Amino acid sequence: MAENRGSGAKFAVRRTEKLKEPGKFRVILLNDDYTTMDFVVEILMLVFHKSAEEAGRIMMDVHCKGRGVVAVYPWDIAQTKAEQVHSLARERQFPLRCVVEPE
Repeated sequence: MAENRGSGAKFAVRRTEKLKEPGKFRVILLNDDYTTMDFVVEILMLVFHKSAEEAGRIMMDVHCKGRGVVAVYPWDIAQTKAEQVHSLARERQFPLRCVVEPE
């Protein structure tokens, strides 16, 4: 609380801060010559909860275009998903990689 010295009255100063939406980030799978298409579809369904049809479409984007946007999340979720992909790929000895980019 601040005090107004002239009148002896006390008053509170209220600060208003505007909160902004957290930034959104794309999780993008990258193509390589070794990871099987079946494993990519499995990852898309397991980690990103995609339907078999949608996973197949994204996998074909990765295969044909070299990369495919999987989903858009806030930073911490996008990073966690990318780490899950890398961990599962390591376990199965695939070089599958994904990156997180600002939307």
